[in-house]
Amino acid sequence: MSRPPAAPVVVHDDAHHRYEILVDGGRAGLTAYRDHGDQRVFYHTAVDDTFAGQGLAGRLVEEALTDVRAGGKRVVPVCKYVAKFLQRHEEFADLADPVTPDVLHWLRGELDRP
Repeated sequence: MSRPPAAPVVVHDDAHHRYEILVDGGRAGLTAYRDHGDQRVFYHTAVDDTFAGQGLAGRLVEEALTDVRAGGKRVVPVCKYVAKFLQRHEEFADLADPVTPDVLHWLRGELDRP
């Protein structure tokens, strides 16, 4: 008799600036960010095609935003998925700061560094 798959788990990998969602111990997806003062700037979210349609991206982003709130930070949704999530989930609207040209310029500099 095979055991049922373990429930997905979201972990914060602070050293690599991302939250990961793990399924049976393996990374199924991630949402990446950089911190800019009291803002957590989310710029990329992806879930492996193998896990598409299972709601993992939504769970991942929800838990990441819950963690941001607990840490007293704000959210800047450069990532289109995070932006859409914030539009659909009013309970997180109070965390959102606008994406500005200054933030985009800063983020490009951060991501271009080795």
